[in-house]
Formats: sequence, C-alpha cells, structure tokens
Amino acid sequence: MIYTVMIVEDDEVISQVLSRQLRKWGYQIQTVENFEAVLEQFLTVQPDLVLLDISLPFFNGYHWCTEIRKVSKIPILFISSAKDNMSLVMALSMGADDFIAKPFDLDVAIAKIQALLRRAYDFGPQASQMEYRGAVLSLGDATLSYQGQTLELTKNEFKILQTLLENQGCTVSREGIMRQLWQDDNFIDDNTLTVNIARLRKKLEETGLSGWIVTRKGLGYMAPLDEKGQQL
Repeated sequence: MIYTVMIVEDDEVISQVLSRQLRKWGYQIQTVENFEAVLEQFLTVQPDLVLLDISLPFFNGYHWCTEIRKVSKIPILFISSAKDNMSLVMALSMGADDFIAKPFDLDVAIAKIQALLRRAYDFGPQASQMEYRGAVLSLGDATLSYQGQTLELTKNEFKILQTLLENQGCTVSREGIMRQLWQDDNFIDDNTLTVNIARLRKKLEETGLSGWIVTRKGLGYMAPLDEKGQQL
C-alpha cells in the first residue's frame, strides 16, 4: 500500500526537506499552501497521516487538529518549535498521536511516521502471498508460482510487481514506482525503471502470464483488476 502524507507546515524549507525524504521512502506527499482552508484540502486529499505545525497563518495547528478530529481518526503528528510540556499536553489533548519538537532529527521523524502508520493500518498478521489471475506471488521469497512453474524475480522486479498488484485496477505513476524502489536508498532512475519493466513483462509473458502490466501512456502502469485476485 502506498500511503499519502499531508504536510501542513508554514516553513517552506522544512516542508521541502520532509517531502523529499518521505518520497524516498515511497510515500505520496500533499503539501498545504492555502492555510485558510486546511480542512477542505484534507477532505479532498483523504491522506493516511497528517504532519501538522502549531504555528500557522490564520488558525493554529490546535484548531485544525480539532477540526480534522471531527471527521477522521487518522494519525496526526505535530511538529513544532514549541518545546515546553504545555505545548505537548495541548497537542495530545486536542487529538494528536505524537509530537516532535524542532529542530528534529530527520531519521527520528521518519521512524515516528512509520510507527504511527503501522499502528493505524496494520490489522493482524501481514499477508504472506498474493494471488492474481491464477498465479501466486510469495512475499517471503520473491517468487511467482504458476501452473507448476516457479519464476525467480529480482529485487526490483518483485517490488514493481508487488506495487502494481497492491494497486490493481489503478494506475501507478512512474514516480510512485520509483519511490518504492528507493526505499533501500539505491537510486533508481527513469531509464532503469523502463529496463526493469521490460524485463519483468518479458518474464511474465514467457511464463504464459500476458497482459499483467498495462502501460498508461503519460500516466504510468497498471495491473488490470482481477475480481478473483485476493491477498491471503
């Protein structure tokens, strides 16, 4: 699953640094620019987590946290230069899930975000395999089984296929796939992605699995929806 993080931060430098680092970890990012309409943007974006500063133009973060809590229970992480205990208590009492004081360590911020997302969206044990069009993708050993054949996938091929199957029926942008491949900090450029997609598609077709990866010109790639496909 590709999570969407909404950043409500008046400091442009901090917002850009957070956005860049979170994208490397595979998250989709939406930054708020109109601080008079934070709730409206929240309802439009429907993010999975909100990073919220306390000091904002027009209305402070406490106000927007309260407004968001009226319509959603998603994780909210406050980021603020206010380090006193009262600010922390206020943030938590308004419905925030955690608090980071500026200046902060970027790795700590990412770890807190990941922990909040795990607690909010990991329900029970993780799926060990995915079934699609009669084939089974093993998430443990990165293999694909189909009609007695076992297809060995490279690390990048496995991540690409897993991302497409997790979002089957929806177009995943090239940038979104590359962000998934950046999670281990090995940079994957556009040409490398094209080569990996081509090799993966060839492997699938040689195994009798054609039509798994559809190119949406100018948009990205998609695994067509399989009504029988399910996570086990």
